[in-house]
Amino acid sequence: MFVAFDALWLDDDDLTEHAFEHRHARLAVALQPNATVRLTPTTRDVTEATDWFTRFEGAGLDGIIAKPLAGTYRPGERTMVKIKHRRTADCVVAGYRIHKDGKGVGSLLLGVYGQDGRPHHVGVTAAFTAAYRRQLLDDLAPLTDGALDGHPWAGWMGYEGADRERSRWNADKDLSFVPLRIERVVEVTFGQLQSGRFRHGVQLQRWRTDRTPQSCTFDQLDVATPVAVEDLLALG
Repeated sequence: MFVAFDALWLDDDDLTEHAFEHRHARLAVALQPNATVRLTPTTRDVTEATDWFTRFEGAGLDGIIAKPLAGTYRPGERTMVKIKHRRTADCVVAGYRIHKDGKGVGSLLLGVYGQDGRPHHVGVTAAFTAAYRRQLLDDLAPLTDGALDGHPWAGWMGYEGADRERSRWNADKDLSFVPLRIERVVEVTFGQLQSGRFRHGVQLQRWRTDRTPQSCTFDQLDVATPVAVEDLLALG
């Protein structure tokens, strides 16, 4: 499905210097909606936008975008405002991946306990400064001792004789982790939990020395009610 949200050119007309209000109106007239080509819904009503923000999270959407009606198209500039869902979760740290430069921790492997009493992999948190990557390597070093003894994810992490995890986009990139004893808890921000995994922008906020690993369960996580994205596009 192709979902159009702006028009920069129509036929021989350059619309980039026209206001977004004008560009969108031209797009709405020019577009021929069908089963595979749609126009994204828009509204000027804050109440309606707030309803969309909440109701259609279950369609897998990160949030909504606000654009100035009088704004022209500015190449290379972010003139829009992204309003995203942001939540926090306490997760166990079960391992880490070395940064691509080989210096320090590149990402932390996160887990949350399920009803089966076992930690389930929910994603990673990364984007650390160079100094903090090196600090994490030192801070987590004691947790590597005996980490493989009963580690629930040893197989897919690249141990117990299993093939190491590979990137979906680069088969030569090794994504295996250094296992850690599951003793530390971190608080992270996330946008959505979809199919049991965090989507996009998981950021470390703080270490939770006051939490035990077993207290980090799925019960703490709000899950949006599923809704079909077609229900949103029908409003366009």
